[in-house]
Amino acid sequence: MAAADSHLDAPPLRPPLANTSAPRDREPPHADLDKLRRWQEERIARRLRGEYESAVLHLAEVVNDNMSTPLRLASIRVEGAARTRQSFLSALVTPFLPPPATPSFSASSDHSSSLGDVLHKARHIGSLLQETDIFQSVEARLEGSRDFLARPGDVDLVLRTRERGRFYLNTSTQVGNNEGGASATCRVRNAFGGAELLQANLAFATTTRVAFSASLSAPLLPYLPYAPSASPNPNLNTRGEISIFGHERDNTTFASSFEGVRGLRAAVRTGTLRNGTHEFAYEGVLRHIGNLAPTASISIREAAGPSIKSALSHTYMRDTRDDALLGTQGSYVKLSHELAGLGGDTSFFKTEGATQLARRLLPGVTVSVAARSGLLWGLDGRPVPFSDRFQLGGPMSVRMFRANGLGPQDGPDSLGGDMYWAAGLSVIGDIPRRPHWPVKLQGFVNLGRLDSMDKSRSLIDNVRESISKPSVGAGVGLVYKLDAVRVEVNFGVPLVASKSDGVRKGIQVGIGLDFL
Repeated sequence: MAAADSHLDAPPLRPPLANTSAPRDREPPHADLDKLRRWQEERIARRLRGEYESAVLHLAEVVNDNMSTPLRLASIRVEGAARTRQSFLSALVTPFLPPPATPSFSASSDHSSSLGDVLHKARHIGSLLQETDIFQSVEARLEGSRDFLARPGDVDLVLRTRERGRFYLNTSTQVGNNEGGASATCRVRNAFGGAELLQANLAFATTTRVAFSASLSAPLLPYLPYAPSASPNPNLNTRGEISIFGHERDNTTFASSFEGVRGLRAAVRTGTLRNGTHEFAYEGVLRHIGNLAPTASISIREAAGPSIKSALSHTYMRDTRDDALLGTQGSYVKLSHELAGLGGDTSFFKTEGATQLARRLLPGVTVSVAARSGLLWGLDGRPVPFSDRFQLGGPMSVRMFRANGLGPQDGPDSLGGDMYWAAGLSVIGDIPRRPHWPVKLQGFVNLGRLDSMDKSRSLIDNVRESISKPSVGAGVGLVYKLDAVRVEVNFGVPLVASKSDGVRKGIQVGIGLDFL
């Protein structure tokens, strides 16, 4: 009895009970089950987030404290790349591995490698794999080396990847360069396992009645010889491309004819658009001018028939604008040179340049200054074919003039020219009290001229005369950025025009990508 009396039980708890929840928890009443459940989920999420952030900070401290720890990258493995050639992956990752052991190479000579170096290499390799446009995701981890000859501090870098879909098919309607149409595009990514891109396109439009193209491009730099002593810096900025193309274009609005083009092209591109790209290309093209309108001029009738061009070209382009269509800061430069005469029935040298500079003057107000110029010089004494001559004028170049309406004319037809220049000043601003609208106000002044070269005079005299007699147009309008194109509705007048120029007074609409 004494032992039983010594065992005491706590009395049972009976309501009403005091509320012990902390006021800062803001616990909802038990009657509202939905609010109670959401409160509990948010509370758990906050706790997990706090634990995750603490773990990340702790891991960052551990890594930062051990960045100088000696570590050597022994091998690199890429997992999940079933449709990518191992030779291509090896060309990308091999430059990041240390050179193979030789009698003059010992373990003591690789002590400079550390955890920091390995992590930087892992980040660089992951970025390089993403740059191929083959992989949807790339995850990296470090493991102890599996090699039975591994030394202390040797690790393997394992990259777990997930490849993108290979096939892409798209049909769309599109508007650009003052014409509208429909197109179908088929694309095969990583076609042969080495980041190749195989693409075919078929389009129908109002001016270009039908156009087709097929191209195959691939990175070239991974296949170039690699020197193990060089610093690992492979990149995919050098690509080669082979293409075939053709189109049927309706030129009746300015040249009373149709033009058919069939050709092939091979090009090598290198660099990035922001730092500058170079393209070296060869092009062989068969052109045919036919289906003349009854009102076609004698000059167009003489230009009718086939012509063959075989040419080498070089193009440099650099674009630092924040927006290619409505830039508020940055600059754009493009220079191109073409030498024809390596076969075919035409021989000439053509050079062309374009530049644009955009700056923000005031909040919501941007000024844009642009200029273009080109020179065409025949090399065999014969007239340069109509298809290779410059055309100028229209809502995308010298506004308030007809499309391709500047320069030499023969009746209703524009014959093109050997030399041109054009410049423009545009001020673009927000609509008052509606700065968030995608429609902007524009005021512009454009001037330019297109001429045929007078071979009896010097080049300087030809240029001086062309600059002294510009055609000028000015006006105001609205600008709207519609997805990938720019739309302008302008009202203006030509201020100065030559007798042969085709002018356009009143309202003019422009739709395209590259405006002066």
